[in-house]
Amino acid sequence: MCADAFSGRLRPPRPFSPGEREVVAEATRRRRRVPQRGTALTSSDTTNRTSSPTATAQSLDPPNEVITGPDPAPTATADRPSAATFAELGVRPETCAALAAVGITTPFAIQALTLPIAMAGADVIGQARTGTGKTLAFGIPILQRMTVPGSGTPQALIVVPTRELCVQVAKDLAMAGSTRSVRVLAIYGGRSYEPQVDALRTGVDIVVGTPGRLLDLIQQGRLNLAEVSVVVLDEADEMLDLGFLPDVERILARTPEDRQTLLFSATMPGAIVTLARRFMLQPTHITAEMPDEGRTVPTTSQHVFRAHALDKAEMLARILQAEGRGLTMVFCRTKRTADKVALDLDERGFAAAAVHGDLGQGQREQALRAFRSGKVDVLVATDVAARGIDVTGVTHVINYQCPEDEKVYLHRIGRTGRAGGSGIAVTFVDWDDVPRWTLINTALALPFPDLVETYSSSPHLYESLDIPRSATGRLPRSQRVRAGLDAERVEDLGETGRRRRSGGVAVVTGKLRDRGEGRSRAGADDAPTDRSDPGIRRPGRRRRTRGGGAARGAGVSQPVAPAGAVVASAGAEAATGSAANAGRGPSRARGASGDLAVDVGIDHAVDLAVDGSPTRRRRRRGGRGRGQASGEAGAETA
Repeated sequence: MCADAFSGRLRPPRPFSPGEREVVAEATRRRRRVPQRGTALTSSDTTNRTSSPTATAQSLDPPNEVITGPDPAPTATADRPSAATFAELGVRPETCAALAAVGITTPFAIQALTLPIAMAGADVIGQARTGTGKTLAFGIPILQRMTVPGSGTPQALIVVPTRELCVQVAKDLAMAGSTRSVRVLAIYGGRSYEPQVDALRTGVDIVVGTPGRLLDLIQQGRLNLAEVSVVVLDEADEMLDLGFLPDVERILARTPEDRQTLLFSATMPGAIVTLARRFMLQPTHITAEMPDEGRTVPTTSQHVFRAHALDKAEMLARILQAEGRGLTMVFCRTKRTADKVALDLDERGFAAAAVHGDLGQGQREQALRAFRSGKVDVLVATDVAARGIDVTGVTHVINYQCPEDEKVYLHRIGRTGRAGGSGIAVTFVDWDDVPRWTLINTALALPFPDLVETYSSSPHLYESLDIPRSATGRLPRSQRVRAGLDAERVEDLGETGRRRRSGGVAVVTGKLRDRGEGRSRAGADDAPTDRSDPGIRRPGRRRRTRGGGAARGAGVSQPVAPAGAVVASAGAEAATGSAANAGRGPSRARGASGDLAVDVGIDHAVDLAVDGSPTRRRRRRGGRGRGQASGEAGAETA
């Protein structure tokens, strides 16, 4: 036995000859009683399954050897359920009853291929298209091995990259284990620690969490992973990326050595598979895709237009008026663009909400709840919502900005056309993004090498997306029937983070916005202007005067007139000031203007002289001017 220096996990040494490799594989199969260790299964094996009782599995380790095993799914396809049922695959009757209660009776291909192997205790790398049931593919094996009621220490750990996906996976597992009262806890940042710590103290069976909050609770001694028997990395290619990899390594180091490890994602590059094998023991790589099929969902209709940056908003407004459009997700690359597009759509009459990393967790969950319930029908998001989010009724996905690479493109358009349904994916490609799109088109073998230049008035835009000819850049008032984001209540999550004050209102967020973040839509003018509030920071006054101006204004405190006050004696004082300074020269008369300054609530203060006139800075050459100004200032001050 030797220790893996990368992960700190004990594992058998790698054999150097085919004979030694076979010995290790055979010993592993006997120890865990798994007939298909170290193999790769694909749904292409289902083409001849009606006539042949066996499926072919190809070894991951060279030399390539053929191993036969039982057929897990007689008629499964990549995107359609198989004829087999969960009960026929050996799933617990309690789990089958919970799934049947929500209308899930037959497994998809990834589930039918994965369940027999994962429920036997083998490590699995699962790859399938978006929307084909990968959550239940690893959730059912976890529930199958779960001991209920348990000791209260987590028995399974699922690590996900985003908070929204964490909430969704926890709900799906709680639904599947509802008949057995399985306790599932979602642990993620943006919420207060106390409810999560209390739930861990009470006892949980399954923990679903994001790496940051998991590490915090582990380091605090609140989360004990000593009894975890199954670890799942959902969206594994993202979890094993350089950004998450150090955190994942530290989390896995706290789990037992003999754990079962499951990795699932729609995109699994070869480099990620190689890296994943460091944390696994002879994994079985299952790909639920036909070899002659593309990586995109066949039921999703794709449209790509070369659009101008200044015309994208008009094109988007017209696409959102297409016939039969349901819920729509609009993806942007940057948070600022997502905010800008959401506000622009709101002004055009559409019920839109934004989701991105700069929003507080309460606002992010508010937007998703409003989107799921139909109070808003357009969700503008960054790639934080591109992975794993499953919302029923999404008919259109619009890439307002071109994706970074083919993986991001697959995950974005995977929000529609889920579970065998149909959908429409539209991509705007700016002139600067044409080289990037060329790489995506080549990698995915898409039929869009030459993009058509398209504007909001182009006839082919209306024809291809079934947009009425009467559609304009604004939604007609008769069609504005959605309740909007304001109709959804913001849940108090006890959010963590830095508190900011704006107009006396405490806000917990990355930025202050016009909607839903502590300030009304009317703007900053609605905020109170009480200067006595110590929590409001006011800019300091900068004094830079020469001569008599500084002496006249220094140390003089004048009462501030209220905003909108009318001073009746202003004209008389102006006349008096002009008469008094008539003999002092034009510059002196200009400096002693009798206009009365009134504070109207602006934070910048105005210095007033004794006679009520504002001080003016004077620059004069020669000693006579400075001496005269100083003498006059001294006389007036005295």
